[in-house]
Amino acid sequence: MKKYHNICFITIIGIGLSLIVSCNSCRKQKDLVQQEVIEPYVQVSPEFNTDSAYQYVEKQVSFGPRIPNSDAHRACGDYLTTKLTLFGAQVTEQKADIRHYDGSILRMRNIIGSYQPEKAKRILLFAHWDTRPWADRETDLQKQKQPILGADDGASGVGVLLEIARQLQQKPIAVGIDIIFFDLEDSGQPVFDTHIVPGEWWCLGSEYWAKNPHVPEYKASYGILLDMVGAPDASFMKEGYSVQYAANIVEKIWRTAVNLGYGQFFISRNNGYVTDDHLPVNKHHRAPAVDIINIKDNTSTGFPSHWHTHDDNMNIISRGTLKAVGQTVMEVIYSEKGD
Repeated sequence: MKKYHNICFITIIGIGLSLIVSCNSCRKQKDLVQQEVIEPYVQVSPEFNTDSAYQYVEKQVSFGPRIPNSDAHRACGDYLTTKLTLFGAQVTEQKADIRHYDGSILRMRNIIGSYQPEKAKRILLFAHWDTRPWADRETDLQKQKQPILGADDGASGVGVLLEIARQLQQKPIAVGIDIIFFDLEDSGQPVFDTHIVPGEWWCLGSEYWAKNPHVPEYKASYGILLDMVGAPDASFMKEGYSVQYAANIVEKIWRTAVNLGYGQFFISRNNGYVTDDHLPVNKHHRAPAVDIINIKDNTSTGFPSHWHTHDDNMNIISRGTLKAVGQTVMEVIYSEKGD
């Protein structure tokens, strides 16, 4: 009544008061909007240790090319199983003899580390740990026949996931996590072999697992594949199959990256389709899976210039890129609620 009385009684200055109140109200609303915009994002995940991830990449490369049936492949596989066990994972290995395009037999070894296997809600994180047996994107024919070190193409994704595994042991999360290092991703027929053999010769380890999962009828809420995530100029655009099968997860990951300040790496633009380990996972409905992979618009292959060449060594591994990817993935999974 008093407020109503004042407004009605003091008619001479009513308009002026209204304008003042209105302006003050607008100013307060504007201040509130500005506060909402500039309010910093609050990170929920532990700090990703970049130096640790870099060392895991470096250690893999120190074994040499991890090509199937080689001593380096066996030694690195043992290292990965030891590390996952040390970091508290329940480790399972899948081994099988897989026929290659040239008729040879490749001894496959998928390495799986599970956290809180009793949890019904699960997230799948994966990368391939084998390396390309040929540098078939080299211009020199002799160099083409030599295997690559695969610091970026293979070791970078595995290095990031090993650091995430270490963090999961220190600070468990509300959902189950399965980390898989797939074998035989990169043994597809080389470009210099002009006698094309019909069949699919890429992603053989993930194809085997997708048909024969380590847990019968395995399903995950979603999956994230890391492939070539170490180069300093990496650009992670939204890969076609990822958008087709898991559009909502793509948006979740890219939005998280921007919130953390990594928008310069995670480019909010759709790009082409990549045959990668996420494809069998999607096709066999083990999880709607997203591929975080370095894609380029300005190269003839659609990949960075060091792809399948001898330039794929430790010289092109950036701690900053490992950090951007590792922290983003950790933030996504640590934001998950339990069953």
